Order: sequence, then structure tokens, then C-alpha cells
Amino acid sequence: MDNLEDLYQEIILSHNKRPRNEGELIPHSHEAEGYNPLCGDRLKIFVRQSGPLVEAVKFTGEGCAISRASASIMTEAIKGLSGSNLDAKIDEVVEMLTAKEEPTVDPFALGELAALLGVRKFPARVKCATLAWHTLAAALKNETRTSTE
Repeated sequence: MDNLEDLYQEIILSHNKRPRNEGELIPHSHEAEGYNPLCGDRLKIFVRQSGPLVEAVKFTGEGCAISRASASIMTEAIKGLSGSNLDAKIDEVVEMLTAKEEPTVDPFALGELAALLGVRKFPARVKCATLAWHTLAAALKNETRTSTE
């Protein structure tokens, strides 16, 4: 199991050091800013939809390695999703990270999202990992701000 945990840690570090889809998205159809007052993480999520389909997504902001990696992983995980599939992916990840019981998921089916599972061992860091996902949900609802208070 140590090898799998090492792999997850490497994925988090890679996405933090070289985030995918970082920067402002112009033009965009939705945006929201998320803030975690416990640690000061701040993210802004930009989404461009073509109809219900997520055509592009980017993020900007400052934060810890987990919040930045989660945002980077999220941008790759939701591209091409739409409607109920997009909502289901957001719900799946937030539930996976916040459920009281250990989730029964296939880490191989999750791909790089599985790297976020290790955050569950550190309850204070769960809000760091979910910030991007809550901010994405707010953007899609045309809410401009969200907080993990």
C-alpha cells in the first residue's frame, strides 16, 4: 500500500508544481471565487460552456499544495462533461472526500482523482481539497463567491 500512497503523493506534488489549466479563461461563461478562511486558500474558477458541455475550465489563485493540486486535477476531470454527468462528478468527489465512512471506490477507475483520497487521513485538509469543487459548483449556479466555513 505504501507504493500506492507514494504514487498519490507524487500526483499531488506534480499538479501543485506544474498545475494544468492555470490562468484566466477568456472568454468564459461562468466564474466564482472560493475562499478557505482556515488556511487562506483562494481560488477563482473560470468555465466556458458550449450549451451544457464544459468546453474549457481554468483556475487562478493562491493556496496550499492540496488546494492547487485539487483544482488542477478537477480541470482535467470535468472537461467534456455536461449536465447531470457534471453535477454527478462534483457530488462524487465531494462525497468521496467528506463521507464519514471510507468510500468504496475503484482507485483505478478514478484515475488521478484517486490521489485526493489520501487527504481523508487529515480532516483539517479536506476543505483544502474540496475548495475547487465547491467553487466550481458555485460558478455553474452563477454564484460569484463561496467559502468553506
